Amino acid sequence: MTTVGLIGLGAMGSGMAASLRRAGHSVQVVDVRREVAEAFTNAGGTAHDTLASLGAACDVVVSVVVNAAQTEAVLFGDGTTPGCAASMKPGSVFVMCSTVDPNWSVALEARLEALGLRYVDAPISGGAAKAASGQMTMMTAGKPEAYAVAEPFLNAMAAKVYKLGDSAGAGSKVKIINQLLAGVHIAAAAEAMALGLREGVDPAALYEVITNSAGNSWMFENRMAHVLAADYTPLSAVDIFVKDLGIVLDMARASKFPLPLSSTAHQMFMQASTAGFAKEDDSAVIKIFPGIELPKGKA
Repeated sequence: MTTVGLIGLGAMGSGMAASLRRAGHSVQVVDVRREVAEAFTNAGGTAHDTLASLGAACDVVVSVVVNAAQTEAVLFGDGTTPGCAASMKPGSVFVMCSTVDPNWSVALEARLEALGLRYVDAPISGGAAKAASGQMTMMTAGKPEAYAVAEPFLNAMAAKVYKLGDSAGAGSKVKIINQLLAGVHIAAAAEAMALGLREGVDPAALYEVITNSAGNSWMFENRMAHVLAADYTPLSAVDIFVKDLGIVLDMARASKFPLPLSSTAHQMFMQASTAGFAKEDDSAVIKIFPGIELPKGKA
């Protein structure tokens, strides 16, 4: 029986692990917060003390960490603690769910193949709620033999698993384009709400009208609700879009392709980050606008 392990029980990873367990799989986990991993095992499953131990025990390892650097550490160690790649059995599959430079993902596939391991480039989208309900989207690319092993687990974690290519890179490219739109939409939503506040429009009324009009977007509806509630708890932090829009611009720069809206949105998130809002919810980008009084939420 194929065994699955998941690394990173954050906002997305915890929901994905729960979806795997709900589908009937015995899920093995690692998280840097030992108490979080142990709490997950209370309802079944196994928590490992080390990445190497999890790698040895599992045929499929799903990595849900923040970026390429953390993925490198998960696989190959951080100089003091070994990663999981060295202990994974030949033919095992590593599923990478982070938002990364597509060229890095292509190179990672080759590195893992040299170790006798298979790879699925599988960035994710949908947010914590959809991850928890198994309704998120996965943008995947990989060789058929990798899918043959990993596909049941991909389908358990996501409502939509898009197969975008038979080698790594295509999944990450599509995710980067998704992040372009997400970042620009959040920045535009913040700018629109800020203008409304500046002009003295009731923010709740503005929200109601826009969410029922042609100017609405998923990001306006979702993120401006955070602003109205004055709740900047980071489900997705400002610095995530500093990183992701940075990758967008790097990818476009390599092919000399202009992205004026992405560049402006990136600068907005950079400004919010350096102003002290780096770890707040990405809707906190609205705080860069001068001369407005933000909603204070319910007393």
